Amino acid sequence: MTLIFDYDAETSPIMLRGIFEDELEAFQKKLTDAQNKALIFSGFKAQTDQVHIILNSEGDVEIALFGKGDEHKWREENIGTLARKLPPALYALAGSYSPMAYLAWGLGSYQFNKYKKEPKPSASLLVVEKAIEERLMPILNGAALTKNLINTPANDLGPYELETAALELARKYDAKFRNIVGKNLLKDNFPLIHTVGRAATEERQPRLCEFTWEGGSNMHLTLVGKGIVFDTGGLNLKPGASMDLMKKDMGGAAHALGLASMIMEAGLPITLRVILSIAENCVSGDSFRPSDVYPSRSGKTVEIGNTDAEGRLVLADALTYACEKPTDFIIDFATLTGAARVAVGTDIAPFYTNSPEWAKAVTDHSFDICDPVWQMPLYDGYRKLLKSRIADINHISQGPFGGSITAALFLEEFVDEKIDWMHFDIYSWTNKVKPMAVEGGEVQGIRALFETLKHKVGND
Repeated sequence: MTLIFDYDAETSPIMLRGIFEDELEAFQKKLTDAQNKALIFSGFKAQTDQVHIILNSEGDVEIALFGKGDEHKWREENIGTLARKLPPALYALAGSYSPMAYLAWGLGSYQFNKYKKEPKPSASLLVVEKAIEERLMPILNGAALTKNLINTPANDLGPYELETAALELARKYDAKFRNIVGKNLLKDNFPLIHTVGRAATEERQPRLCEFTWEGGSNMHLTLVGKGIVFDTGGLNLKPGASMDLMKKDMGGAAHALGLASMIMEAGLPITLRVILSIAENCVSGDSFRPSDVYPSRSGKTVEIGNTDAEGRLVLADALTYACEKPTDFIIDFATLTGAARVAVGTDIAPFYTNSPEWAKAVTDHSFDICDPVWQMPLYDGYRKLLKSRIADINHISQGPFGGSITAALFLEEFVDEKIDWMHFDIYSWTNKVKPMAVEGGEVQGIRALFETLKHKVGND
């Protein structure tokens, strides 16, 4: 984290000033000849994300400039790029900026250094308002937790380690924690979670873990996360190139933990329940097979259409379980379908919900916090594509189209229709550097949800 909220009073930050393109000429007239020549030589034209350090006559840093480009196209999220472009030092923004600018810096400065012998030094930004710290730190800490989990490879983040991350978060906030591991899943009636993960080694057995935090009675909220720590595809084995990013298939669980962290750190008056379905989809003599039929916790029998669609199976049992205790709202997160990426690309978090009110609220707040989401249709006409001749339901569609929709419709079969429910089919990754993100694990949708929840419970 490179936002500095408290610093040695003897240390003076470098002032960081933004310049629009049409302001540059007037600004240059205030510079000395030497400073002007250096500015021209550097090629600085105040274009978006350009930076230039102005030195005084003694060679000390006088001010740091950054380009803001066209005044009508400038967005404060671009501040995130500066966290990576500026030389390591302590900076302070000159002028008036909203909390979004500081959020952008905090997200843009993220680094995953777990395996780096010598992490790259970072620029730091001074924050002088306590209110900004109180608003942003829950978001930034929750985002960092989510990204760190997603970026950790599966050899160091198996089912036990992901459960441990949930346990550590629960302990931090005195939440009540429990787990169900291996064959105990069958004993306690979580057959689909056991089915997906039973082929893994003894040390990496499937599990369900949950914790409950009593933060208040304004809302009872349940978060459910898909925690497939690695997805080979099972017997419907993925080709090698399709396995490259499968360490991120536990991104749904990471998002549930990240949002839970935000809620608890901010002290929202919510009774929070978090449920994670954790497994590794392996290949062995005990792997589940296409055309197998298994019972679910709900009692419905499920025909397996493809073992590479395992995420919706572990979620089915977890969603049934989530509905068994009183709750006002259930949100599940899963890296579920490639079809969602085809529909909206990798930057947008698509969601499905049975509640128009929640859909509007989350969408509205997504604009405020620069966290793009998009509502997708629970189109009932596609439900027939999940029919099975020998079981109550097939877990994949009988057609090649609308795969994200049919996956959501499958999950809806395991949700009590009287409970408000929202399903996020997320990518959890960014393939390219963006102002507020570097390549790697990405946080999608939970900033918008956190802002919505704050508003709903009167804590914004």
